[in-house]
Amino acid sequence: MSEQIKNQIEEEVMDTVVTETYDASAIQVLEGLEAVRKRPGMYIGSTGPKGLHHLVYEIVDNSIDEALAGYCTHIEVEILPGDIITVRDNGRGIPVGINEQQGLPAVTVVLTVLHAGGKFGGSGYKVSGGLHGVGSSVVNALSEWFEVEVSQNGHVHHQRFERGNIVTDLKVIGDTEETGTFIKFKADPEIFTETTVYEYEVLQRRLREQAFLNAGLSITLTDKRDPENIIEENFCYEGGIKSFVDYINTSRGLTPVVDEIMHFTTVNGDRSAEVSISYNDGYNEIILSFANGVRTIDGGTHENGFKTALTRVFNEYGRKFKLLKDNDKNLSGDDVREGLTAVISVKLTEAEFEGQTKGKLGNTEMQTIVSKMMYEKLMTYFEENPQAAKAIFNKALDASRAREAARKARDSARRKSALEGNSLPGKLADCIDKNPENTEIFIVEGDSAGGSAKEGRDNRIQAILPLWGKMLNVEKARIDKVIGNDKLTPVVTALGTGIGEEFNIEKLRYHKIVIMTDADVDGAHIRTLLLTFFFRYMRPLIEAGYVYIAQPPLYKIQQGKRVEYAYSDDELETKKAEMAHLGGKPSIQRYKGLGEMNALQLKDTTMDPEKRTLLKVKLTDAERANQIFMDLMGEEVEPRRQFIEKNAVYVQNLDV
Repeated sequence: MSEQIKNQIEEEVMDTVVTETYDASAIQVLEGLEAVRKRPGMYIGSTGPKGLHHLVYEIVDNSIDEALAGYCTHIEVEILPGDIITVRDNGRGIPVGINEQQGLPAVTVVLTVLHAGGKFGGSGYKVSGGLHGVGSSVVNALSEWFEVEVSQNGHVHHQRFERGNIVTDLKVIGDTEETGTFIKFKADPEIFTETTVYEYEVLQRRLREQAFLNAGLSITLTDKRDPENIIEENFCYEGGIKSFVDYINTSRGLTPVVDEIMHFTTVNGDRSAEVSISYNDGYNEIILSFANGVRTIDGGTHENGFKTALTRVFNEYGRKFKLLKDNDKNLSGDDVREGLTAVISVKLTEAEFEGQTKGKLGNTEMQTIVSKMMYEKLMTYFEENPQAAKAIFNKALDASRAREAARKARDSARRKSALEGNSLPGKLADCIDKNPENTEIFIVEGDSAGGSAKEGRDNRIQAILPLWGKMLNVEKARIDKVIGNDKLTPVVTALGTGIGEEFNIEKLRYHKIVIMTDADVDGAHIRTLLLTFFFRYMRPLIEAGYVYIAQPPLYKIQQGKRVEYAYSDDELETKKAEMAHLGGKPSIQRYKGLGEMNALQLKDTTMDPEKRTLLKVKLTDAERANQIFMDLMGEEVEPRRQFIEKNAVYVQNLDV
């Protein structure tokens, strides 16, 4: 290198050092709601469908808070054409008087200032789900436009915002004798780039929950997006969470072990707790927990207290009344929760949630309160109802025996594997790379598709596991049957994690688990069975984002030498239109199964990381799949009839 060039490079480096200064001027301060628009995921979790629906929840939660305070009896939610949302309640209305600290109407402050609200000082709300004070202002910030009307003091007050900015001042637009708040907004497509379309079922599920949790509160949901098919439902349940438990059991086709739904309540100062539980003939536990009406999907202290007390009661009662022999082991938490449907609802003045999305309750005192209530009241119930207690206890004993049988089955499988010198399933075509971060496994329907997949794969990083025969419905089987099942054992063995008590995600051999089935009814059935299995026995795989669904094409379109693939009917029409200029009529092949594709086609369309489309399975997807499966394959006829009637309109390519 010449000295001249060397000096030039050194000068350029020096220039970079001098000009890239880091001082006070480099610090960016985001004013007002600008921070929300810059980092929306921090406030609503994501800018995908989940975050979109969260906007509605935040506004409705404020109306729920009015109900908790005893002022609101009815909430109306509407989805208007263009996916505009309106929420109306008959509460007190957001205050319209001037806030001395800000010099603005209180309603304006609530909608434009983070951490502003009536839920911090203790005088506005006794209990509340929205303690962060960011809900309404965040919705305003992430809306293309946002309008509020407050009926209060004989007048209707109105104000409009756009992307969080004030467009009109608060002004009186009419007179009224009513009170309440009306909010209307449109989610900003600049923020929600994936979709701004609301799913009716998602909102329906959430609002139904809220009606169960607030006995006697009436909530109406109306979908007006299709003027010729307006959908309206009203949710109001005088039985509260007892009705919730009954609804869960009925909708899933579960038969109670004891007809009576147990319901326990306690009040401790400004904190309260209520629990409703029922045992059924199923083999899975369903526990839904809430704090101030907010679903705590990740549990928390109230759920921990419930589980601890439940296990303690079973074991102490069993020892006291000789249902457990002296040499019997104590029942485990899994044993006593088998076939349990439970709803836990706590209310407290200063709820501490982990994160703005409120997934987990952190108040330590609630663990003690719930645990004490459950221990005392469930023990009393068992002692006063010995027949019911015995029926429930026997179910837990059966679960314990099944778990012991499962342990023996696992031990036997280990010994067999050791003797055979090979712990991997015989049909598994493994990959060369052993680093889980680099590898993926395709679980494929049948040997035919498996053969094409093996030929078309990249054997460095892609493993293939073919499945065949009828798969077990894990909803109707205990863990000992699941472990010994010849269709599921290869899946468990190939993944390497184990299941049940022995599950260890760190032993996972692939960080992409791809379910690849035919695009027909049988394929959908197998896919749903697998998702249900993962949901019930390997849930951390879904939570960690390791489970995917392959998207094989439905059509092959060929015109001369040009070949295109379509993954939907709409895309087929688009591709045909694009080829129209080539002249002639294109040949169209509809794939009924993966086996109809040769190895190269399967690779190009479905397996090649550069070209394929994979759908990541989220926990909500798995829950929904599980519910659909229960509806279609369960013993109850009515849910199946309702599903078919509701979805018949969407059936297109029906093969007869």
